[in-house]
Amino acid sequence: MSSKKEIAANIIIAAVIVIMGFALVRSISNRIAPQPKTVKIDRAARNSDWGKLMLVLNTIQENYVDSIDQAQITEEILPIILSKLDPHSVYFTPEDFETADEDLQGGFDGIGIQFNVPNDTAIVTNVIAGGPSEKAGILSGDRIMKVDDRDIAGVNMPQDTMVRLMRGKKGTKVVISVKREGENDLVPFDIIRDKIPQKSVDVAFLLNDTTGYLKLSKFSRTSYLEYLQAMLKLKGQGMKRLIFDLRDNSGGYLDQAIMLSNDFLEKGKLITYMEGLHSERNDIFADGNGFSQDIELAVLINEYSASSSEIFTGAMQDNDRATVYGVRSFGKGLVQEPITFSDGSGVRLTIARYHTPTGRCIQKPYTGNDDYAYDILERFQSGEMMSADSIKVNDSLKYVTPGGKTVYGGGGIIPDVFVPLDTLGVTDFLVKCNRQSLQIKFANKMCDQYRARIREIKDMDALERFLGTLDLKGLFLKYAAENDAVPKPGEWERSGEYILTQVRAVIGRYTPMDDDAFYPIYLKIDKTVQRALEDE
Repeated sequence: MSSKKEIAANIIIAAVIVIMGFALVRSISNRIAPQPKTVKIDRAARNSDWGKLMLVLNTIQENYVDSIDQAQITEEILPIILSKLDPHSVYFTPEDFETADEDLQGGFDGIGIQFNVPNDTAIVTNVIAGGPSEKAGILSGDRIMKVDDRDIAGVNMPQDTMVRLMRGKKGTKVVISVKREGENDLVPFDIIRDKIPQKSVDVAFLLNDTTGYLKLSKFSRTSYLEYLQAMLKLKGQGMKRLIFDLRDNSGGYLDQAIMLSNDFLEKGKLITYMEGLHSERNDIFADGNGFSQDIELAVLINEYSASSSEIFTGAMQDNDRATVYGVRSFGKGLVQEPITFSDGSGVRLTIARYHTPTGRCIQKPYTGNDDYAYDILERFQSGEMMSADSIKVNDSLKYVTPGGKTVYGGGGIIPDVFVPLDTLGVTDFLVKCNRQSLQIKFANKMCDQYRARIREIKDMDALERFLGTLDLKGLFLKYAAENDAVPKPGEWERSGEYILTQVRAVIGRYTPMDDDAFYPIYLKIDKTVQRALEDE
């Protein structure tokens, strides 16, 4: 048995070992997992709203375990920061900034064709006169199979990818290989890209002796000049009333919307005013020199009419200058300013809200609204596209025009004359045809068969005579049946004229007249245009 002295000694030795063990563990722990350090926020950081952000980034830079690609992280962070401000403030890389601005500049570098992709193959619908493709020998109806050495037909390539492959810097060469009727082998064309003018006035023509129709697809740098040229033509043909179509026009340059508004308003009429935290109120008035003050005006809008389209429409509605037809517009009342950086990147930053002449801002709510991007879908689901009574209005945002008309702010422009979504001719047969794009595919087939004759058609009378020689009804029903689409009893009577009008219009687009043939035919089944015509 151990003595008491031995037991005490063992206890002391054990205690020393434990203490040393704790010390060793603490030492190792400190080396493996250092104790949290405190980084002091200095006075400069405290006085800056962005100070803490910079402090975190600098702390990462000085302490992170691996090297950091600061440029990549910056490019990934900036879009997130901008997206937290509002839905329309955007950051662009140098490449994206150039592309985003291209469509609004009134031109781009490319090969000068228009095409559609009805069946996984790009079919040329129009060759721009005087452009690189026309000079090289490309024809409407050609099927584009390859761009340089890359196959683009039959590979499920997105249409925007096809466009990017064909576009390129002015002066560069691209080889376009096409399948052409009557040729067994692919036909290659060496094309030198060039500047391609891009129009914003899609079409302008007389619907009858005194009513003109003008469709503006966007507010580009050249929109006002294009508009004036079109109006000179229409006025010379006797136009007294204009149907101005802004449906699907998502906006563009603010100055173009102001110049167009000025053209219709008397001197001193307010067009719009803009105001922001760092932007003093700026009122813009008509100067009285407008070219179209004597023209009666109808404006067409839909759920995709936004921004500059709403500035113009609001100016006309609030000054009792036009009757507005259609459905509620998109609801974008924020003004963006483009700011570029020396590396070619940039932002479009919201700097102000614009207001219509009565004082309303038509920006739809976005703060705390996770469904902002799905607003259009909600309109369909709520029944708003079918009934004006389903439009939600805010009585606290009610305004009255000088003529006594009630208008509302807070979420788009509500038309004076609501024209619901047209479902009169919709049948299961029509839906099936639409899903397979049978109207476009059939029209392409007819254009292939009569290519030489179609290229010789130069006016609407000649087009109508040609279409009258074809049994389009019989031929289409046979084609549809071959694609497992057969109308049930009564369905052709409801949908047939709608379908054949679509077919005729697409065939018209393959003539040298292009949209000047498409729209005069297609608008015959356009319910909103026909409603506006009723009010002559």
